[in-house]
Amino acid sequence: MTAEKVTILADKNFEAPSVFLPQNLLREARRQKGIAFGDIPRICVLDPDGDIVEYLKNHNLTTLHPHWACYHTDLYQASCQNLNFGIIGCAVGASFAVLLAEQLFASGCELLISITSAGTVNQPSGDCRFILIDSALRDEGTSYHYLPPTQPAILDPLLKSMLTQSFSNLSISVQAGKSWTTDAPYRETLTSIQAAKDQGAISVEMEAAALYAFAIAQQRRVVCYAHLTNTMAQDGEDFEKGLENGSIDSLQLILHTAATLLRD
Repeated sequence: MTAEKVTILADKNFEAPSVFLPQNLLREARRQKGIAFGDIPRICVLDPDGDIVEYLKNHNLTTLHPHWACYHTDLYQASCQNLNFGIIGCAVGASFAVLLAEQLFASGCELLISITSAGTVNQPSGDCRFILIDSALRDEGTSYHYLPPTQPAILDPLLKSMLTQSFSNLSISVQAGKSWTTDAPYRETLTSIQAAKDQGAISVEMEAAALYAFAIAQQRRVVCYAHLTNTMAQDGEDFEKGLENGSIDSLQLILHTAATLLRD
């Protein structure tokens, strides 16, 4: 028997509008759950690890947002150093991150920041632990529904320029660099790791390529950071994120990014 040929690249029309819109899902969720219509914060954060959300909850810095009508998640409204922002925890993986991004922007978000823990592929210079992901290797599926395979998934050049010029004001070290976005963290083989190294990837994570493809296609402002926390458990004593599981440094980066990009 001949195996049927299947490809996710077939039958794509990148200019065609979607039939199923996030606004439609949110409308029905509001109807079913009795949620009043209202905007969410203009700055929102995806926290795939959930540690930032946990820190904010433990310090009584969050409340559940009353107008978030997602079926799958809770949106917390946080207040920290005079910045009000929304944050969703445990948004792991490309397709889930983009599902939430679509709904966040449809609900009033204007800037989305993602900070995820990541494995180290190529060691950055110095003691840098945070990478501003400026481009991502597209080793996942979601990005191919938004951009042709030949188009790179990159951070908006203007946002990159604004941020990279501002990092000298931070007490933490941040470098811009390439990441490898994979759908299958337990299939990081020696061959695939070497290929990512050869292409200059500093980190490996699960969301950036899809979020940037979405941002390009939908003309949205999205910024992705990788917090280098591990070597894919190859060296022992791995996955250490620092004070409060990295939440203090991550919040500093969130506040700085928002202040730099939304100065008005």
